[in-house]
Amino acid sequence: MHSRLRRQTSRHVVAALLIAAFVVAACGANTAGAPTGSRAASPEGSPEPGACVAAPAPPAGQEGWTSAPSEPTVVPYLVSSSGSLTCGPSRLLVTLLDAQNATVASPDRSVSIAIYNLGRDGATPTQTVDAEFVWGIEGQRGFYVAAVTFAEAGEWGAEFTTAVGDAAAEKIRMRFEVKTSSPVVQIGDPAPASDTPTAASVDGDLARISTDTNPDPAFYQTSVKDALAAHEPFVLVFATPKFCASAQCGPTLDRVKAMAGDYPDVTFINVEPYVLEFRDGSLQPVLDTSVDPPTLTTAGPTREWGILSEPWVFVVDVAGIVTGSFEGVITESELDAAIDAIR
Repeated sequence: MHSRLRRQTSRHVVAALLIAAFVVAACGANTAGAPTGSRAASPEGSPEPGACVAAPAPPAGQEGWTSAPSEPTVVPYLVSSSGSLTCGPSRLLVTLLDAQNATVASPDRSVSIAIYNLGRDGATPTQTVDAEFVWGIEGQRGFYVAAVTFAEAGEWGAEFTTAVGDAAAEKIRMRFEVKTSSPVVQIGDPAPASDTPTAASVDGDLARISTDTNPDPAFYQTSVKDALAAHEPFVLVFATPKFCASAQCGPTLDRVKAMAGDYPDVTFINVEPYVLEFRDGSLQPVLDTSVDPPTLTTAGPTREWGILSEPWVFVVDVAGIVTGSFEGVITESELDAAIDAIR
């Protein structure tokens, strides 16, 4: 039953699209010129000091990673975008599906994850972490997040141990890829000085720069460029409540908005990831008609930060260095810890 250990099975394609339709990559984002972080190899092909190098390919028929001993009752799905995982500190975002492709991630289901570098040792995990549950959409769609570290690129494996309450635990394995570099601005990289829209640029009419039906004016007072110039620590949220295919942008933005008041010394910025124009009383997308079917057009800041999906939250310190990166959903504890670290 080899398909159980692949990153995604055909049986779950439809559910995966519904769950993980954070659509910057799917909508044809042009990442040309986007930063690749500081972990790429040198032009000559020899790794630079601290560069992300790839482990050897796993052996064919690697024991424990080519078939599953029995049919699992749930299947893990890695929501983290393909290409977002690279060397160093990373964040796994996953959910669980049942045989009917329904999400079964819930507060009463525990998940721990053992991580294996399959090119080095498929028998001994490099780390084991307890994943934290978070509602993506309250009471409807749940996820698990886990902070992990990848020493190398290549093929990795994850063994999920999950149980509901006091029931017997079940173990399920999957394989996934860690890239040598990523277009996404990485933790430790300088933040791009994006000239993002502000209330001042639209005479205070936030409906011209935000699709949030209840925008917090504080999120549109300062541009990324100005926050960096003023050495202000800030939280940057790429989210489009109106055009987010996963329906995740609104809840994620609302979660950040609810916490912003606790941090008056930190600047909060929301940016629409797509090119929009104000017509007929509201923001409407500018479609890229060079492809069939036409797709949303990614905005300049989206390309500059290299994000592969939306929503996405970054945390930046007073020196202008990215210290936090959160794709899709963010837990209150994650955001609290990330903001406390830059104050």
